[in-house]
Amino acid sequence: MASPVLNSSCLSLAIIKKPSKHKLSFTQISQSLTQKKSHALSFRKSSTVRFCSLQDQQKEEKNSSASTIAIAPDEKPETSSNDESKNSELEKSQEKDKQQEVDWKEDEEFKKFMGNPSIEAAMELEKKRIYQQLKEIERETDSGNPIKKLWNNVVRDRLQGEKEMLEKANETFKALDLNKLKSCFGFDTFFAVDVRRFGDGGIFVGNLRKPIDEVIPKLEKKLSEAAGRDVVLWFMEEKNDDITKQVCMVQPKAEIDLQLEFTKLSTPWGYISALALAVATFGTIAIMSGFFLKPGASFDDYISNVVPLFAGFISILAVSEIATRVTAARYGVKLSPSFLVPSNWTGCLGVMNNYESLLPNKKALFDIPVARTASAYLTSLILAVSAFIVDGSFNGGDNALFIRPEFFYNNPLLSFVQLVIGPYADDLGNVLPNAVEGVGVPVDPLAFAGLLGMVVTSLNLLPIGRLEGGRIAQALFGRNTATLLSAGTSLLLGIGGLSGSILCIAWGLFATFFRGGEEIPAKDEITPLENDRYAWGFVLAVTCFLTLFPNGGGTYSNSFFDPPFFRGGL
Repeated sequence: MASPVLNSSCLSLAIIKKPSKHKLSFTQISQSLTQKKSHALSFRKSSTVRFCSLQDQQKEEKNSSASTIAIAPDEKPETSSNDESKNSELEKSQEKDKQQEVDWKEDEEFKKFMGNPSIEAAMELEKKRIYQQLKEIERETDSGNPIKKLWNNVVRDRLQGEKEMLEKANETFKALDLNKLKSCFGFDTFFAVDVRRFGDGGIFVGNLRKPIDEVIPKLEKKLSEAAGRDVVLWFMEEKNDDITKQVCMVQPKAEIDLQLEFTKLSTPWGYISALALAVATFGTIAIMSGFFLKPGASFDDYISNVVPLFAGFISILAVSEIATRVTAARYGVKLSPSFLVPSNWTGCLGVMNNYESLLPNKKALFDIPVARTASAYLTSLILAVSAFIVDGSFNGGDNALFIRPEFFYNNPLLSFVQLVIGPYADDLGNVLPNAVEGVGVPVDPLAFAGLLGMVVTSLNLLPIGRLEGGRIAQALFGRNTATLLSAGTSLLLGIGGLSGSILCIAWGLFATFFRGGEEIPAKDEITPLENDRYAWGFVLAVTCFLTLFPNGGGTYSNSFFDPPFFRGGL
């Protein structure tokens, strides 16, 4: 049966940090588990994982050892006989370990378990690994090499520290007792008909019997009391053979809080990084503005042209940031610091945030990115229209910038901007009336900031990964459809990059590798969105499409992979 899989950033849990000179993270454990599969593990048909404890294995080894070297009372064994028996026992043990390793590598259920291990199970497997390494070091202590002996002592101390850390962590991370939890479900909350293990918690299959706003607090309280510790619930839908079922996923709250803390960006280094990117973005806006000055412009001309453009960008970023944080606070969602994305082509490519707490429902997953993109669109439009009203056209203004046609070469994503301000020349090379020959097409700095703001907002509305558009797509259509849209959009950007668009390939690589993947699931993914939110999504999608879709208003180069440039002959 298919199970709703949480984002890897939500369930790749880490061992809690405690004051010790030995540090061991769950990420290290997961890497070690992927490389070494020789662990004591058996599975039941119900997909419940059963682990052999270290003490049981030691007892079995002692029993096996005793039966192997058992001697009749009336016999007196020779020393050489005992050595041969020990060597034979060691060889058999090694062969057994090798065979187990082969069996585990071929075990499909073991592979499935390794894809999402529980913390308690992972610690048991890691303790087994440490025990085996300590045994190997004990065998090598008799060697006369002093350097190797010193090295073994260092390794032994490190392993002992890891072992102590695991024993302390084992007191914190224990799998929930699903039998106790199952009795908490009923007709007054969520009626569970089946249960299976998932990580240190479980997935309960059934159906809601009351409104979810009433069920979540009531059921969380009952389950926390039964488990003896706080738990977190997710309500989702899973499909199997075209049959949709409701499920309730239960996980220990301490582990989820630990993961959120582990991926948290609201740290001193996070704020320093955000500040550094902000300074870099302001620098790229200033540099980009200088490309559009008329030849022979003085420093005073630079200031009079750059300040309006810079102020326009800052206004768009500030309004969208305030709208985003106000909306997130309304849903009780914590956001990371804002990371600006600098660009020497458009000055800025938007703002990135991570969620540092669980989302309550799909409304929050939809409303937060919509607040950013809708406010950015509105602010950009106000700037452009205001400049048009004051100057009488987009090509006016006392401190006009001059946009050279090279700015649009090999960049069909910018055709909307050129469609509004007009091209420099016609197909025959004749300079058009709205342009200044040898200089470019004049445009008001505020209008240019508004037009670029609309393009940048549309880039962030593309349904890729954890971009704002990807989050909206996940809220509207679900995780599976959002994944398909993300792959398709990345492919289209790649095709645009191969056709010579540097902006396409740069943004495609950034969105795919830095903002790829699914967003963390909301606690309530069962309740559907209202029709008005689908209408908002449709309006934003049409705006994004019309803004980025290549049109006949642009002038483009026919050659592939031309380097970007702004200056040069017209």
